[in-house]
Amino acid sequence: MARFSERIGVKAPKTVLQLNSMDLDLRNGLWNVCYDYRLKDFRQTRFNPSTDHLVGRLWRHFFKLRVDEIPYDGKHTLGFLRAFFLDEADWSEVYDFVEFLAQSMPDSRDFAGSCNRILERELSGYRFSGGQLVPITDEQELTAVEKALALTDPLTPVRLHVQAAVGLFADRKAPDYRNSIKESISAVEAMCNIITGDSKATLGQALKRLEDKGIPLHEALKKSFSNLYGYTSDADGIRHALLDESSLDFDDAKFMLVACSAFVNYLAAKAGKAGVIAAR
Repeated sequence: MARFSERIGVKAPKTVLQLNSMDLDLRNGLWNVCYDYRLKDFRQTRFNPSTDHLVGRLWRHFFKLRVDEIPYDGKHTLGFLRAFFLDEADWSEVYDFVEFLAQSMPDSRDFAGSCNRILERELSGYRFSGGQLVPITDEQELTAVEKALALTDPLTPVRLHVQAAVGLFADRKAPDYRNSIKESISAVEAMCNIITGDSKATLGQALKRLEDKGIPLHEALKKSFSNLYGYTSDADGIRHALLDESSLDFDDAKFMLVACSAFVNYLAAKAGKAGVIAAR
């Protein structure tokens, strides 16, 4: 659940996804996966052949240290790796280590799958794909959401919808992707209502009236967001709770959050230039 200060708009989260950083929950979660799959064998006093091979690869090819400096038993080796992973490495070096570990396994699919579950749970901007960690978002996408979270009067209702979408999306214990999508599209609807001055218009109606306010939209763009509104009215009963179960997931909610944030920022800029609202 979002914190009190975030829910009432006093403080907005700086980022939605962890792209250039790694908090302790994410670091600990990845360590636990590495430990469960490969590193727990180091608890033994003597190395077994598989850990011997892994230690050699780590020292020669990852840390690039002298092999005669390898700790003499598993306990000290594990302590060295724990200190690096949890205390010394920056966020990118942790990902380097996790990726190196995956590539050192004959079959890393289960390991990668377990890592991906942690990466999704903790809102990392990366996932395993094809044995490598790849970005699932970029700085421009995050900037779009942050900019929408910074909207002020008279666009406070828009910001509150985006803020609610972020809170539902980013709740690590019980993410509500379905209602996050509803709040994202509601932000677009609120923006169009403010620009047109009609709080009762549906999104489809308001989009058609933007041109009357000096904000012409390309027909393809107008149609795209009208279709998105239709999607949220039908897909898995998002707006009307038609179904008890939803197949909507992280990727659906992320797409809608980013797309709708970018669109409200675009409309805010256009409305500012047209003199309909104060420039944002």
